Amino acid sequence: MTNIADLITLLDAIENLPSATRLRGRSYDLLRPRPGATVVDVGCGAGRAVSELDGLGARAIGVDLADEMITIARQRYPGQDFRIAGAYDLPLDDGAVAGYRADKVLHVLDDAPRAIREAARVLAPGGRIVLVGQDWDAFVIDSGRPELTRTIVHARADQVTDPRAARRYRNMLLDAGFAEVEVEAHTEAFTEGLVLPLVMGLAQGALDMGAITREEFDSWTEEQADRVRRDRFFVALPLFVASATRP
Repeated sequence: MTNIADLITLLDAIENLPSATRLRGRSYDLLRPRPGATVVDVGCGAGRAVSELDGLGARAIGVDLADEMITIARQRYPGQDFRIAGAYDLPLDDGAVAGYRADKVLHVLDDAPRAIREAARVLAPGGRIVLVGQDWDAFVIDSGRPELTRTIVHARADQVTDPRAARRYRNMLLDAGFAEVEVEAHTEAFTEGLVLPLVMGLAQGALDMGAITREEFDSWTEEQADRVRRDRFFVALPLFVASATRP
């Protein structure tokens, strides 16, 4: 993992964007948390969504496999319920929750359908599930070298455990027996240097696996940095939001 402090700084900056705030709000709307109902946020990270859901009147539980993240979440939101656990084995009884939320989680799992089945186990009948995630194979990056850009995006996607999980949300939910399955597409566009570290990371990943040369890496990353300096930077990230009800 990259330096945890740098990662948290980047995640905080992205989560503070108006578009990210709206998308989280949309996920809460689809979750339909009732006052006093228990909901679980799987892959809760630093805990922001848990705090916000609690503020909406739900009894929110945050679960994350990374103990560093749970430590930070507990420091930021003392008194909230945070637990160290993975998406395959949630520390919850059958039918214990009315809502299940997983934001940018399934693409890191080697068996996303198993996580969906676990969600069905912990959800009570009538409970809601909401999944949010990006498609790693569909990053849109403006560049004067589109062929090289495609190589970088696809090569980096190949290093993700399940880079196209988000486009399979609907089918996975249907296969797990969920009803009222709906999918929305949201696109976040970035024109400032906030996500430049992410873009540089894509290129580094492609370099590390030998998909591009050092010369290609240097020229492409310099072009992207120059676009930031000249206010010509453009990155768009498609995100999918799927929701469903447990029968």
